[in-house]
Amino acid sequence: MDAPPYPATGAIHRIRTAVGDEAWLVAEHAWVRRLLADERLGRSHPHRDRAARTGDSAMFGGPLGNFDTEQADNARMRVLLQPHFTPKRMRALRPRVDMLTARLVDELAQHGSPADLHDALALPLPILVICELLGVPYEDRTQFRAWTEAAANTQDRARSEQGLADLFGYGKELVARKRAEPGDDVISRLCATDGVSDDEAAMLSMALLFAGHETTVVQLGMGALLLLTNRDQWQALVDDPALVAGAVEEILRAPNKDGGGIPRYARTDLEIDGVLVRAGDLVLLDISAANHDDTVFADPDRFDLTRPAAGHLTFGHGPRYCIGAPLARIELQAVLAQLVPRFPTMRLAVPEDTLAMRTGTLTGGLTALPVAW
Repeated sequence: MDAPPYPATGAIHRIRTAVGDEAWLVAEHAWVRRLLADERLGRSHPHRDRAARTGDSAMFGGPLGNFDTEQADNARMRVLLQPHFTPKRMRALRPRVDMLTARLVDELAQHGSPADLHDALALPLPILVICELLGVPYEDRTQFRAWTEAAANTQDRARSEQGLADLFGYGKELVARKRAEPGDDVISRLCATDGVSDDEAAMLSMALLFAGHETTVVQLGMGALLLLTNRDQWQALVDDPALVAGAVEEILRAPNKDGGGIPRYARTDLEIDGVLVRAGDLVLLDISAANHDDTVFADPDRFDLTRPAAGHLTFGHGPRYCIGAPLARIELQAVLAQLVPRFPTMRLAVPEDTLAMRTGTLTGGLTALPVAW
């Protein structure tokens, strides 16, 4: 993105997005946190065709939802989904996540060194977990993974739209199956909820399928990479397993990604740090920059498992705080608690600068993570 000099200081800056549209970028932690919870910003726009865009992703590149009903729609979505991610349900799920992790770690040991940690652990674990939680057949993973990758494409809008359509169609098929033969899973429980149509159940289920594995795959891979390239931190975790919970929070905070920010549209005129933002303007809330604000995090570019965990905004803040955050934490904790003590001498099997990153996609992440031990 290009960053013109106005304003030169302060929390908010005028930029151009990757597709050339003007937008505001907010990077300071205090302002990003405040604006994440500000109902004067939303994901919808009264004139979708004229709205500024960040890219060509159908999911994230432009406006989403109905401008007139957005806040009520978001509240309804949370009412429908929150019961499936309560602390009680997540506690009940933890032993199963631990068991699935143990199985994958055993298979990694049986495979032997060297191995691809991405394919062996970071990719399959979140897919296994979300499939069991939702009631999605694991054998369909190759197909729905292709659809989610297409939907997340930021450079080809037609491909992104087709990926979304394919996912929604798959969701409708699953809903029809659950209506006929319900099970003990989220999709079945959504289908049994009064007032939830087939289309709504399919839409919510596929949103969970996408968000429930795509971002966690990336976090697991990048978290392992951070540990493997900071050997003192890896060794600290070997020496003191009690650091696992804090390590997860630092893994969530530390990646310095140039994602361009979480898109929001001003629903009305508002002032941000002394700058007037007009209704309809695109405002990008830069979570990564906020997570590296040195007024909140001392020496923010240092990866430190002992850093106080509170404060990062990786899961958002306020009424759109990520519903699946507890599940992501459980999976990350399970992996660190088992992988590091099982393979205390694990190391990168290739130079770090040869690792390939996924490009042209919302979430990024590694394509492979070769390791040896």
